[in-house]
Amino acid sequence: MHAGLWLALLSGVAVAASCGLRAFLPLLALGLAARAGLITLRGGAAWLTGDLALIALAVATVLEIVADKIPVVDHALDAVGTVLRPAAAWLGSFAVLSGWPTPWAQLAALVLGTLALTVHGLKSGVRLGSTVTTLGAGNPVLSLLDDVLTLLLVAVAVFASLAVLALIPVAVWLYLRRRRAVAFAAAGAQPVQPHSS
Repeated sequence: MHAGLWLALLSGVAVAASCGLRAFLPLLALGLAARAGLITLRGGAAWLTGDLALIALAVATVLEIVADKIPVVDHALDAVGTVLRPAAAWLGSFAVLSGWPTPWAQLAALVLGTLALTVHGLKSGVRLGSTVTTLGAGNPVLSLLDDVLTLLLVAVAVFASLAVLALIPVAVWLYLRRRRAVAFAAAGAQPVQPHSS
């Protein structure tokens, strides 16, 4: 499999996991990143870069983030998210699988949608535990952590290929350094030949 396809899959996994925490923020970030030319979205998802889509996603993102900080409302949001977040994960994953052929992109996105459902389930369980143990007082803190984690995962999705490209020179440098160290050790380990007079 081509390296670009693996990078796209890595981006898809990161998008799906982030959608398990927030439905709209990852889609907004993908639309903005594609509009800025940082990533290329699959043709069917190019509408994410349009003005109306970005405005709608920005409003939905703000509403979701604010509502998730309010105890009781956050649980209602999680209930709606059980359907919404896997759907967002499917769309976001499909959008970044630009090099994948049909039907593999659709199937991979479908599988990644179930990953979002798993992350969403874990998040909901932790939030419920927080509600029981802190009477909801800890929920806004957990929500803030979800925001940060979502942004980190989206950054991985957007910059995965750039991160790999940045790691290539580091890997080459480490390889050359290791090779030089082995060569130096091998040269130093050779017995010294006595000089004949």
